[in-house]
Amino acid sequence: MQLAEHEAAAVYAVPLPQQDWCLFLDVDGTLLELADTPGGVAVDAGLHPLLSRLRHASRGAVALVSGRTIENIDQLLDTRGLPVAGLHGCERRDARGTLHVAPIAREQLADLRAGLERLVARHPGLLLEDKGAGIALHFLKARELEHELRAEVALLAAPLVPKFAILDGHAVIEVKPAAHTKDSAVTAFMEEPPFAGRMPIFIGDDQTDYGGFAAVRRHEGMAIAVGSRVKAEWWLPGPVAVRSWLDLLSESRQGAERS
Repeated sequence: MQLAEHEAAAVYAVPLPQQDWCLFLDVDGTLLELADTPGGVAVDAGLHPLLSRLRHASRGAVALVSGRTIENIDQLLDTRGLPVAGLHGCERRDARGTLHVAPIAREQLADLRAGLERLVARHPGLLLEDKGAGIALHFLKARELEHELRAEVALLAAPLVPKFAILDGHAVIEVKPAAHTKDSAVTAFMEEPPFAGRMPIFIGDDQTDYGGFAAVRRHEGMAIAVGSRVKAEWWLPGPVAVRSWLDLLSESRQGAERS
């Protein structure tokens, strides 16, 4: 990975922890460059070895925390066996491999699903992603409709509130169970080995990642924002810089173990 000068400066400006750490990583926009559709992302060959090095350096205390489903993350990144929270915390696979799933019936979203399908039929640039416990409307190819779409989704989802929440992401509007968030997922991980007792780090690029930032701050951890859409104490410009900093993180721990 070749870093531009400003990217390299940002990478070295983020401090490396001086104590045992655990790591929580968003996927799209953080580890991977964003694409026009969820299925359009590119995964290069270096990502899986990087995650393996981080797991070794942290003795297994690495988890992905994403809006994607766990099944989709496993297929995309070959992460079977890795702790993962999917659907913004509605699904969680802990370090023992036990799966925790929000008790949401698909029927609860039937009217919303039907309304969104009609909306997509009227606008060819839209993409509907049915995640089971949640539904996401992607409009990257129809950005001019953003205000209209947000209003229509809010109207369709109104009968589901407050049990369900409307999330605003990068050219996406998502409706999901309100009780399960990236905050609740990270908090649950922090109560279990190998995460418990470590200094947590959360890296994310979107509004939904503020929950993860809040969770690690409660444990005196590090919140690292990626890109221009979110703010935190520390910042990296994009996925290339994120992965460069993660390389430094894994090497620093390995160096400490060798010394």
